[in-house]
Amino acid sequence: MILKKIPSAKSSARLFQVLLGQAVRFSSVPPQPVPPLAQTLQRYLQALEPLLPADELEHTRQKVLKFGSKGGLGEQLQRNLEKRAKHSHNWISDWWVQWAYLDNRQPLAVHSNPSIALPKLDFSDWRGQLVFASKLIAGWQTASGVSAGPTPMYGPLPAALLVLPNPGHQTRSRDPLQPLPPPPPHITVVRNYQFFQLDVYNSDGTPLTQSQIHAQLCRIRSQSWKTDKEPVGILTSEHRNTWGQAYHRLLRDKINKESVRVIERGIFTLCLDSPVMRISDEKYSSRMAAQILHGGGTYSNSGNRWFDKTLQFVVGEDGSFGLLYEQAVAEAPPIATLLDHLLEYCTKPEMVRAPLIPLPMPKKLYFYIDHEIKRDIEHAKQNLDILINDLDISCFTFRRFGKEFPKQVNLSPHSFIQVALQLAYYRVHKEVCASCDTASLRVFRGGRTDYIRSPTNQALQFVLAFDDPSVTREVKLDLLKQAVEAHSTLTEQALEGHGIDRHLLGLKLQAIEKGLSVPRLFMDTAYGLATHWKLRTGQVPANTDSVMCFGPLVPDGYAVCYNPQSDHVHFSVTAFNCCEETNAETLAQTVESSLCHLQELLQPAV
Repeated sequence: MILKKIPSAKSSARLFQVLLGQAVRFSSVPPQPVPPLAQTLQRYLQALEPLLPADELEHTRQKVLKFGSKGGLGEQLQRNLEKRAKHSHNWISDWWVQWAYLDNRQPLAVHSNPSIALPKLDFSDWRGQLVFASKLIAGWQTASGVSAGPTPMYGPLPAALLVLPNPGHQTRSRDPLQPLPPPPPHITVVRNYQFFQLDVYNSDGTPLTQSQIHAQLCRIRSQSWKTDKEPVGILTSEHRNTWGQAYHRLLRDKINKESVRVIERGIFTLCLDSPVMRISDEKYSSRMAAQILHGGGTYSNSGNRWFDKTLQFVVGEDGSFGLLYEQAVAEAPPIATLLDHLLEYCTKPEMVRAPLIPLPMPKKLYFYIDHEIKRDIEHAKQNLDILINDLDISCFTFRRFGKEFPKQVNLSPHSFIQVALQLAYYRVHKEVCASCDTASLRVFRGGRTDYIRSPTNQALQFVLAFDDPSVTREVKLDLLKQAVEAHSTLTEQALEGHGIDRHLLGLKLQAIEKGLSVPRLFMDTAYGLATHWKLRTGQVPANTDSVMCFGPLVPDGYAVCYNPQSDHVHFSVTAFNCCEETNAETLAQTVESSLCHLQELLQPAV
């Protein structure tokens, strides 16, 4: 007996579009504003003050003044942006997706696709793995009533679009976005490098029950024992031009083309990973994050990934669980909302009795591997292992306090943690650096993101004073509060659509589109320094004890992501081993000690 109405395949597919950000045109959704030019240029100079010596700052100030002068190039480009804003869904989002993702030729693995890792689940064998995976799929089918809370769920895009690799033959390579047909009734499942098409809806549009899905997953397992099958999915981890060339070679064969199309058009991909080597509890969260992010390497589960796929759920035999998504067509807030719903669903007993209807076998996808594709796979395996070995990941849970503690002393938890990150970076490197934190602009029609910049002048003054024994506690307290307040102000400005980075980028791209020379403002070494993000950060709050993980934006930088809970905070820190100056574990330990020291400053021991 059905105890709860389950949506049809059509409505569930529609949910996929909404949850992941399908652009929905509502008349009540405000357009994203184009900030005033003078305001942006003034704030840009303020952002440079902590980073540049006085003489270099003055040199840049003259360039900024010339750019923004009356009748100058800046005013011309500003007028063009304002005109673009009146005649487009969003004046910057399409440009941002192209510039940040589609033009980027680095591998999606590590460099672009973020992962979210969850705490170990309460199973440690394939039986528990398949039971949980079947609940996960059934939970997806019941998610049509999910709400994103106070934040509207409109914004870009994704189920209707697919990012394809570009072979890079043109002078300017860019991955194309291809519209997809209406969502099909299937997902793809990959185990031991072998892909399967699993229909999760019947021909009449009704969903399979959890028991039926479980039976189908068991059938997939029986067909996917370890063999000498080539890990075709590894190809998607390559440099985008390299993968683009291999992609076109792969699709020359009809069987390969059919298999790839099934993967591309599936609702999502389920990765059933093999267990990985046991590790100490202290290092487990770091290993888990790495496993979800890139699969652990070619001798582990990296062949169980298709990195071009918008959404991949990863469920391991050892209880590991998380997801991976492609950023060009998906964003963190709706993904986190969906994940919260799925985990809540998985705690409930099955609510549908399985009908006694025979189901067709899941379709195994085959690939014809000739010597060229075999060579491509071998090169991809080598390059991915090099990339994975170069990535240093350190995850930890800070347990002395969570987001409630800063609130108790009237400080923004988010800005408080950001100041702590500035302090930690300064303690490790004896300098401050260009730092960015992501602000969501989903409240605007077609909005994506902007950056909240750090450090501020106030943050610089605080970090310089904090470890100076000659500075009194009262002065340090005052400087801390000023630094937190300054970051809170920048956060509010960015959330209101008045950040500076997307505006500056829009002005630059407007000049390029009009066939003009790139303005000298953007050729200045100061602009290069200000956009060389050595500290990439992100707060991804969730109702679960999850942690997001992504790679640094620059070779000599870090990426720090955190999920603040009431009484603890989950952190992930990444860096590249090829840079001798950075070390993820060192920064992680310094972040932890810095948070403790800030607590002691605010609440000294009696």
